[in-house]
Amino acid sequence: MKRLAVAAAAILCAQIASADDLRNDALAVFKPIPSTVPEVRGNPVTPEKITLGRKLFFDPRLSGSQALSCNSCHDVGAGGSDAGPTSVGHGWQRGPRRAPTVFNSVFNIAQFWDGRAADLAAQAKGPLQNPIEMNATADVLLAVLKSMPEYVADFQRAFPKVADPVTFDNVAKALEAFEATLITPASPFDQFLAGDDNALTVTQKSGLRLFMDKGCSACHNGVNIGGDGYFPFGVIEKPGADVLPRDDHGRFMVTKTASDDYVFRVAPLRNVALRAPYFHSGQVWSLEQAVAVMGVAQLGTELTPQEVKDVTAFLGSLTGEQPRIEYPLLPPRTKETPIPH
Repeated sequence: MKRLAVAAAAILCAQIASADDLRNDALAVFKPIPSTVPEVRGNPVTPEKITLGRKLFFDPRLSGSQALSCNSCHDVGAGGSDAGPTSVGHGWQRGPRRAPTVFNSVFNIAQFWDGRAADLAAQAKGPLQNPIEMNATADVLLAVLKSMPEYVADFQRAFPKVADPVTFDNVAKALEAFEATLITPASPFDQFLAGDDNALTVTQKSGLRLFMDKGCSACHNGVNIGGDGYFPFGVIEKPGADVLPRDDHGRFMVTKTASDDYVFRVAPLRNVALRAPYFHSGQVWSLEQAVAVMGVAQLGTELTPQEVKDVTAFLGSLTGEQPRIEYPLLPPRTKETPIPH
């Protein structure tokens, strides 16, 4: 019995040491999601801005048809994205790329798959005015908001000491402030990083080790497990045209630099298990298939079925506490409110 006890203690010590080694290696590459709302450069996040931004995020009257809201494509009940490969916009048009998740997007180096927006405020202005997406104009949008006294009062509270606070810039800043609150802390992976050896299963720990050792973490790192750099899709081998459409040249369309051809911002992997389908084309519906595609395309490695299973299990540990958002009561329209177009 004494020998068995000694052997069991030795095994336990080895497991603890192994977990500590894995954790230390992970902490050198990743950072946990903070439990508090991060600061936003140039736009102090206040309760008043958050309240206003939440209303604007859910209000379909910001669109030309007054039928589409930010939440239509970035559904806070579905991982911060939508259910289809690409989003349905104005007049049933479809955009060319999958809607990125809004969750934890405040941690990204830039917004959109090609990084053309420097921050969430700049990003917010794009879909509002895009004729394929919300199909509004700044002038019409402001006319809608100014026609409702409750919105005018909300803007005055959110942006005090400003003579005319209802501006397009302030719409974007309010949306940015609300979206900065959409973080998902306390995932099993974060709990493991904080010292809980039991937060990850044996399979998830194996997947984490593979994720680092195989080279996935060279691109997918930091607090958002991605989102902070740009890399070609197809470093070793370009996927087929169904996954990588040949007419979407990625960041090249922004920079016009040849080396940016088929380069995209690295997808953040937080809550990735909630967000099928995958990639900017939205053509891969299985997370295991997405892992296998990335192995070949980015690493030049055909992962074994067990390796795919383990890495996928690790990715499941990145699902954090989802934001609990109460749907706002929106200001009623008045006789001055422009009608849909």
